[in-house]
Amino acid sequence: MKRKMICAALAAVGMLSLSTVQAQISDNVIRIGVMNDMSGPFSEIAGPGSVVAAKMAVEDFLRASKSGLKVEVVSANHQNKPDVGAVTARKWFDTDGVDMIVDVPVSSVALAVNQVAREKGKAYINTGAGSPDLTGKDCSPTTVHWLFDTWMLAHSTGRAVVKSGGDTWFFLTADYAFGHALERDTANVVKASGGKVIGSVKAPMNTPDFSSFLLQAQASKAKVIGLANAGGDTINAVKQAAEFGIVKGGQRLAGLLIFLPDVHSLGLQRAQGLNIAESFYWDLNDGTRAWTARFAPLNGGKYPSADHAAVYSSVLHYLKSVEAAKTDDGAKVVAKMKELPTDDPLFGKGKVREDGRKTHPVHLFEVKKPSESTGPYDYYKKLVSIPAEEAFRPMAEGGCPLVAKK
Repeated sequence: MKRKMICAALAAVGMLSLSTVQAQISDNVIRIGVMNDMSGPFSEIAGPGSVVAAKMAVEDFLRASKSGLKVEVVSANHQNKPDVGAVTARKWFDTDGVDMIVDVPVSSVALAVNQVAREKGKAYINTGAGSPDLTGKDCSPTTVHWLFDTWMLAHSTGRAVVKSGGDTWFFLTADYAFGHALERDTANVVKASGGKVIGSVKAPMNTPDFSSFLLQAQASKAKVIGLANAGGDTINAVKQAAEFGIVKGGQRLAGLLIFLPDVHSLGLQRAQGLNIAESFYWDLNDGTRAWTARFAPLNGGKYPSADHAAVYSSVLHYLKSVEAAKTDDGAKVVAKMKELPTDDPLFGKGKVREDGRKTHPVHLFEVKKPSESTGPYDYYKKLVSIPAEEAFRPMAEGGCPLVAKK
């Protein structure tokens, strides 16, 4: 009898704890909105694969947790348009019960969603856009920037190329916020490293014909043509550069933001020799390989991009923080995300800084020659790993208003 009373008491405590957590969760459900380009130039990098990654994170969290939380994943296509992204975010927050938005490639859309999330006090984790303003002048107490930014890309790739002899640059730049920031940050690194920027040309997003832009770059005689673009634009630019014989003519292409799906689309014959800075690669270690073996069958056999891995990693940390904070209040959960260290098999140990910047090691890879590849998606060889404290912009240099003056 006494033992039964103890068991009943423990069960009651457990139920009380569970009801206390749920009482602080609005409508008793955590809803995660995956917003990205589902059908355009960034759909292979993000797209449906990010939804797969988010659902995997939810399943893994619920399997390991005893919180009893109910979690749902919804998704939307922002069509790479800031107005569409902002309208979707407002609808999700105001009427659909969404508690957190994740992914959001394209910096102009990311900054628009960042503003809406700040106004509504909702959590926003960006994994797909590169604007450093998300942890700089536009930083927010409800926003975390998880994967890459233009400062990291510029310092990881730009410095390495100049050091190897590529000391004169011409930029072919995507004509939107991300492209402008990537060119600016890389140009600064080139100059600081002793190189020279000869010129640049801007191309609209989703440009089908890069011939006029490539001819200007070719005529510049710069040793390096920096591709400050992403997704389908990078793929088209590299393919058409091969048709113009630019690399054969002695100039180098520097892909400043290239993901594994881009290399897969290009093929090693075109992509070989490119230097790429990434925080995740499927073949880094046993943990990344095991996760990829689970992910790929759910993604139509396609291997994960770093963005897919970041969606998984960030959603997992978000849910752990909701559980620890016992609330879905955006500012409180993000504060808990900053308090708890991050550690997962995809990105290793890291942390979320006061300015919202997630830090972790970054790896500089070189794309293999076709003769060096031994199997499907065996595309990269690691050149060097950059410690987290060196890979990302120092917090004091970002200008984030959240950072206390020292």
